[in-house]
Amino acid sequence: MLSGMANPTSGRSRQAARNDVTILAAAKEVFLADKRAPVAAVAERAGVGISALYRRYAGKEDLLRRLCHDGLLTFIDQAERAAATADDWAAFEAFVHGVVEADVHSLTVHLAGTFTPTEEMSADAVRADALATALFERARPQMRAEAVPADLTMLLEMCAAVRVPDPVRTTSLRRRYLAMLLDGLRAGMALPGPAPSWAELSWRWLPRQDPPV
Repeated sequence: MLSGMANPTSGRSRQAARNDVTILAAAKEVFLADKRAPVAAVAERAGVGISALYRRYAGKEDLLRRLCHDGLLTFIDQAERAAATADDWAAFEAFVHGVVEADVHSLTVHLAGTFTPTEEMSADAVRADALATALFERARPQMRAEAVPADLTMLLEMCAAVRVPDPVRTTSLRRRYLAMLLDGLRAGMALPGPAPSWAELSWRWLPRQDPPV
């Protein structure tokens, strides 16, 4: 091929990649606002034709699965980055701040149970849990005696629940309350009540059954 000639295949690939980024960003906005929204609403928000969306994703469940898997991979990335920090509490704080800033748990809270995870997702979830637990255990000597890794899941979800119409203000408020939550996790008075059980943390991922009529 002559050096001055454009490669149409390469151009189409770049456009497809841009469309994918746009579609995923739109899908996150649409489904966090209403997980029952149709795929057509995502295409409209993204400014692409419905056919362009379906070329990338077979249907709504496929799109939801991709969103949550991307969030899981972001969680893993934040944990791996934080693990390189020498100071144990600083590593834990860097991890928690990174996950909250990435808004990973908004996806968990809103979309859990709306799709069937793949084996790859399940394996990544196990890895994510192991990384988070390792960071938690490193910081444990500076925490309340009763604190357990399951408490971290709930704390992250509490931060994800903070949301106002202005995204910048949402970020600011989350940082404010995360500081309070981390301070409360440090060693001090005994915590009331038992920690959340595995069943309480995982129930949302179980297949939903319609109530009897």
